[in-house]
Amino acid sequence: MALALRCLRALPSLLHRSSFAMTRGLPLAPRGCPALLLEGCRQCGQQMLLSRQLATKKAKGKGQSQAKVNISAALVEDIINLEETSEDMQAVIQALKEDFSRNLGVRTSPGALDHITVVTKDGKFPLNQLGQISQKSPQLMIVNMTNFPESTAAAAKAIRESGMNLNPEVDGTMIRVPVPKVTREHRESLAKLAKQSTNKSKEALRKVRSKSITQVKKFKNKVSEDTIWLLEKQIQQMADEAATEMDKLLAAKTKELLG
Repeated sequence: MALALRCLRALPSLLHRSSFAMTRGLPLAPRGCPALLLEGCRQCGQQMLLSRQLATKKAKGKGQSQAKVNISAALVEDIINLEETSEDMQAVIQALKEDFSRNLGVRTSPGALDHITVVTKDGKFPLNQLGQISQKSPQLMIVNMTNFPESTAAAAKAIRESGMNLNPEVDGTMIRVPVPKVTREHRESLAKLAKQSTNKSKEALRKVRSKSITQVKKFKNKVSEDTIWLLEKQIQQMADEAATEMDKLLAAKTKELLG
């Protein structure tokens, strides 16, 4: 009896959207459950596949509560792997962090050149696999291309086009890389590069979101419209949170660069 009463209390919220009462594809209540007496109530209303919650924070500038979706990834795995979507989005964020750390420091160090990609006739290689990188002085780095002399010109081009504001000079198989002084202009240039990198990362994030939503829409004829709607909203919510994290990274990096 107590269990049946709990089902009755949950019923109004289940019928908040009329179509929820007839949601297709949800698991049936266990045999003998009093919920079977209530048409449309499944799993006693406590194990619904999809649920919507209201966030406690108010939407900025609107004074309204912001709808927040909470979906069990395990229960929709036949439609989409939400954990994989989250991992793909986090990978984009991690790539941005590494780009900031490796390429956008105020002081240029030999390690900053390690992973510059050099395009050769045999393929693409990190610079540190083709040449020996060393710091001759605080104002000069040297890349020794003795082991792969045929790639010297390609390596110099890669350094020049790395976006690090470097102008290499080729001397035989040696590439001299003057380290620019830390001027205000240089700092502002790095801040602009940080903004550009963030925009590229957001574009990559949008591709992950679009790919996931496209995957969900493939099931529009197999599951309820509410299920599709909530999944799309969940994916958008994940993308928004990732974009917000990127904005925070950019703000911190800009502050670091401009002081």
